[in-house]
Amino acid sequence: MKTLYGIQYLRAFAALAVVLFHAAERSGGHFRIGAAGVDIFFVISGFIMWTMSERRPVTPLQFLVDRIQRIAPSYWIVTAIMIGGAIVGLFPNMRLTAAHIAGSLLFVPVRSPSNGEIWPVLVQGWTLNFEMFFYAIFAICLLLPRRLRLFGMIAIFAAFVVIGGIANPQSAVLATYTRTIILEFVAGAVLGQLWLKGYVPSASIGLALAIASICGFAAIEIFSIQFDETTCGPLAIALVLGMVSIERNGKLPQMPPLTYLGNASYSIYLWHTLAISVVVKLVASTPIPDDVSAFIGAIAGTLLGICAYEAVEKPLRNLLRNVSWRRARPAPSRA
Repeated sequence: MKTLYGIQYLRAFAALAVVLFHAAERSGGHFRIGAAGVDIFFVISGFIMWTMSERRPVTPLQFLVDRIQRIAPSYWIVTAIMIGGAIVGLFPNMRLTAAHIAGSLLFVPVRSPSNGEIWPVLVQGWTLNFEMFFYAIFAICLLLPRRLRLFGMIAIFAAFVVIGGIANPQSAVLATYTRTIILEFVAGAVLGQLWLKGYVPSASIGLALAIASICGFAAIEIFSIQFDETTCGPLAIALVLGMVSIERNGKLPQMPPLTYLGNASYSIYLWHTLAISVVVKLVASTPIPDDVSAFIGAIAGTLLGICAYEAVEKPLRNLLRNVSWRRARPAPSRA
């Protein structure tokens, strides 16, 4: 599948928004709308998974193996660093239990013993619990006839949301997987189907959707409007639809730096809080203003993510790809 530059640009902006959110939060300020980068990521994930599977048929097992290889190794490395840091006292407020560590490594939602929130050891890893749930349901839907897959996915996710609304479950697993935020993945898949069929708006309408979405996000931040998936989800959907519509109509310029940041967005997302934590500790006893501290933290977090992309994610991906290729390659015949 060819590179969709609009999707890459959105991945870059979403990652940077989350970095700014955490940098501001840990420096005593706030940029809460930055957390909406997660909503954009979820819509993009649904879009990418749907378009990839439609253009390059894959078995459910192959799909899951590919996704685990893509997501898990880097996440496990950062989680191990967090666990090691907690053990040696670098994170004095973090409490560890075997159940919490196991849940974190296996992408199972577990309440943190530190604060009771449904967070893994690496806090931003909560989104990966949703991603893995989406991948599991997506793999199941691959077993359906092609014409029924999208409908089946919509029905399954809608059923989970309805169950959550009726039962109001308290267990960490059900409370996670019955949130309305899971519908953002489905929305992304629907957008992917529309894109594949060519049913996207004109470039002018796409631009209007993108501008309206950005203005909506700004309004949420400026006017302290309710901030959750019910407000950010539709804006994220409009933004993704707007960007792919602009690109489909040949109106989107290529910007290599943004494309690169989009490629590095996963590593930036995973690693940035480590650098931010260090910066915050270093400037805590200095007269540096909070805003400056947040800015420095955001830069440091982004740079660490880029370094991890080059030094960790890319080598791991290439290694696993080579191993998979060798396993799949037929054994040579013997004379």
